[in-house]
Amino acid sequence: MIKKILGLLLIASSALAIDFYFFLDKPLGVESEETYNFKPGTSVSALARDLENQNIISNRLYFSIWARLTGSARKLKAGEYQISPELNTLQLFTLMQKGKVRLYSLTLVEGLTFKQMMELVNNDENLSHHLLELTDDQIMQKIGRAGEHPEGRFFPDTYRFPKGLSDIDLLKKAYQEMQKRLDVAWQQRDENLPLKTAYEALILASIVEKESAIAEERTQIAGVFVNRLRKGMRLQTDPTVIYGIGDKYKGNIRFKHLRTDTPYNTYTRKGLPPTPIAMPGQGALDAVSQPDTTEYIYFVAMSDKSGRHIFSTTLKDHEHAVDVHQRKHIKKAR
Repeated sequence: MIKKILGLLLIASSALAIDFYFFLDKPLGVESEETYNFKPGTSVSALARDLENQNIISNRLYFSIWARLTGSARKLKAGEYQISPELNTLQLFTLMQKGKVRLYSLTLVEGLTFKQMMELVNNDENLSHHLLELTDDQIMQKIGRAGEHPEGRFFPDTYRFPKGLSDIDLLKKAYQEMQKRLDVAWQQRDENLPLKTAYEALILASIVEKESAIAEERTQIAGVFVNRLRKGMRLQTDPTVIYGIGDKYKGNIRFKHLRTDTPYNTYTRKGLPPTPIAMPGQGALDAVSQPDTTEYIYFVAMSDKSGRHIFSTTLKDHEHAVDVHQRKHIKKAR
């Protein structure tokens, strides 16, 4: 009798083990790729019930039992998961255990101002927003950098993040990335640069970023500005003037703008402006830390709209280049 009972138990346990195996190996009950949101605070039992109700898994009891048997009932991580018919139940469980949630992305482009960057951040529906309506100073305080000017402090890159990430955390990451890259560039800088601090390098890099449409010209443009700083010449760069004009700028820089003094007008003031004027990328940081050794002290944009420049060592040659590529074309446009 005992042998019969033991035999039945063995058969039953074997059948249960086989059933369990097929449950774990069974493809998920979805017809195409979709997103499942595992909400924070949801218990394993509630998760299993919801998965079964949505026909994603076939047996909520088995799912709960497996979670407890593996000791990970409290280790499953909430978030959005990308699931597809190719996944089986065990693979879904593993995804949730490892927290491999669906990631979204936000691209911060080189040359954006802080205001433009915040417009992108504020309009991203996949972030949780805590910085709306705050001033620049309040935003910097929220990310733990009170008293710092925000311009140029954030590294332009594509940032991937789970849905619901705080905009504060995203900005902290972008700030830390810029600080790390700036530190490396400053440590690797050429000797005898006319720059006293890494922050001055950041300011100059932001100008180089705005002036260079062609990547291979960045070190030349940086070399021109370095030469001007060494000679005590004004930088005379339009992007700083435009930044100083602010919201009043309507798309055309005029002679009156060049004569109107602001802290950012490098036609009326010598040296660097007080802060960066945009977010410089890695290329601009590298160009400023290791600029070309050149005799050039002037450059002007070519008229072919290629983004390239004509570089000159004398004012006479520069004036000729301006006549050819700028003044004559302005007259024709009129």
